[in-house]
Amino acid sequence: MEVIRSGGSGDAVRDVQLRLLGLGAEIDTAELETRSFRVSTEEAVRWFQRTRGLPEDGLVGPDTWGQIVEAGYVLGDRTLYLRVPAFRGDDVRALQRSLNALGFDAGREDGILGEATDRAVRDFQRNVGRPVDGIVGSETLAAIERLRPQLEAPSRAIVREEEAVRAMVSTLEGSVVAIDPGTQDDLALELAAALAKALEPRGAQPVLLAAEPLAPSDRARRANAAAAAACISLRFDPDAAGGCFYYGTERTHSPAGKRLAELISDQLEKLWGARDVRRRSVAILRETRMPTVQIEPPANLDGTGCSALADAIAAGVERFLGASVPTRA
Repeated sequence: MEVIRSGGSGDAVRDVQLRLLGLGAEIDTAELETRSFRVSTEEAVRWFQRTRGLPEDGLVGPDTWGQIVEAGYVLGDRTLYLRVPAFRGDDVRALQRSLNALGFDAGREDGILGEATDRAVRDFQRNVGRPVDGIVGSETLAAIERLRPQLEAPSRAIVREEEAVRAMVSTLEGSVVAIDPGTQDDLALELAAALAKALEPRGAQPVLLAAEPLAPSDRARRANAAAAAACISLRFDPDAAGGCFYYGTERTHSPAGKRLAELISDQLEKLWGARDVRRRSVAILRETRMPTVQIEPPANLDGTGCSALADAIAAGVERFLGASVPTRA
């Protein structure tokens, strides 16, 4: 999609404005009447990005637009079921949250209705004596509501993933590590190449997701198709001081992604003198099935710093996956 930004005008801007208004944003009347993307519209976009764990750049790109649309869905607005392309939205996220709270494993509460959520729906229907068809309509929703899921309790999906991380036995040797350059500018590709070079002597099999422009969801699909053990995404921001991000929102997160981000950040701190680990919900973090982090190099990074940064990232990945095959007592 074409990025919608400050200075623009027209129907696409008007669509964004109306959706943001419906979500509680405030936009100047003059901007609404002229369908123009000016100061208050940009502030509304930044407010939305801040609340959703998105980079707060004021631009309506694929990630921001997708989540603006998804935020408009409330559970019960539409009938949900497994399909291709998958249903996405806050209604799906609410369904996953309810199922996990009731003990039915819907997997990560990412707002994407995939196979894990479908299995959880069917398990729930079987347990309450409903037709096992995977269709979440009014009757299935009423059955969920009657059981009053404890939505404020810790998510069982997070607890299960935390346990899996603690019990993880793996090795970097022979593991596929996906590398997402993010953008296709020279410095991004140079850092991606340097990271691949740093991972290979450690026994990893680095895979570059794309050397050409590709939508965020398509890059996530490539990482999944590669059956990667971990994924490192790069995002260059002219205002960045250097940071490391893992999938998460205010209500949920990926414990495996968090652990990977922490271990990489331990290494980055030696370079940058600061440690910045935060949640973010962009597509490359949200839609990948393996532990994934997004790294924002500092704005002053140049070609001479790529090698040191790549070595630090590779060392963090090695600490996460293990330097060699563990031996058992």
